[in-house]
Amino acid sequence: MPIYEYECLSCREVHEKIQKFADEPLTICPKCGGKLKKLISNTSFVLKGTGWYKTDYASGDNKAAIESEKKEDKKTETKPETKTETKAETKTEAAAKA
Repeated sequence: MPIYEYECLSCREVHEKIQKFADEPLTICPKCGGKLKKLISNTSFVLKGTGWYKTDYASGDNKAAIESEKKEDKKTETKPETKTETKAETKTEAAAKA
């Protein structure tokens, strides 16, 4: 069950209350009897590790698509090196041979 925080508008006391989602919010301060305001606070719920993304639990179709993407990536990374000669290199090599 979540913990909700309330602040009293009279005494400024902050109260925490464990409540179900279906429970009505508190309206009266248990300390002074003033009106309570529900606060918005950070959650302690954190998603860690794997399994929280679409690619982590891929179905059969998604697994095949991911594998084909990996293969395409490998093909584009291994390009053959081609050597291009410039005119300057050709002239100097010809002069050296003569």
